[in-house]
Amino acid sequence: MDCKLAVSYIHEYLDGDLPDEQAAELKQHMSECAECRAVFKELEQTELLLFAVNHRKPPVSDELTDRIMQSLPKPKKPSAWITWLKRHPALTAAAAFFIILLGTLPLWDEGPEMIVKGQNLDQVVIEGNTVIVPEGKTIAGNLTIEKGQAKIYGDVEGNVTVIDGSVFQASTAHISGQVQTIDQAVGWLWYKISTAFADVASTN
Repeated sequence: MDCKLAVSYIHEYLDGDLPDEQAAELKQHMSECAECRAVFKELEQTELLLFAVNHRKPPVSDELTDRIMQSLPKPKKPSAWITWLKRHPALTAAAAFFIILLGTLPLWDEGPEMIVKGQNLDQVVIEGNTVIVPEGKTIAGNLTIEKGQAKIYGDVEGNVTVIDGSVFQASTAHISGQVQTIDQAVGWLWYKISTAFADVASTN
């Protein structure tokens, strides 16, 4: 066996692909050839080094672990007042109610001006502080009147609410929703709060 073939056999032997017969011939040749024995040892050491590098796990020190943990963002703690609000929901609701009450009560006495809210307001007739829905006319939706009177002869496809006023409903009138009059400040405030919540719910 010449050295060139022996080197080829050495690579196959180290890869575990050399048949037993050729392995025996290779061992016989290396017992007689010092050069091929040196090549075998060098290639064998190279194979062992590559194996060790590929299978070595990187050391992880406690110091490195501590630095990594300290660099992670810390969870935010809720502020003290948010925690207090969550623990006292009834007091929070009562406080919010009175804040709204104090902020809106002045609006109750803002003056004699009448306010009319609703759709199709071109279908109504306004005479002084009286809002008239004539017979044969239709309001598509709710009709709200503040500081005035309502006289319904036609149709209202929704609720009729009169704040600080009165409602007259003729026999020809048809109101698909509820008719309510609000004459007190607390009732007016409750109406404001309930309609505000209804507006928020409708937008979600």
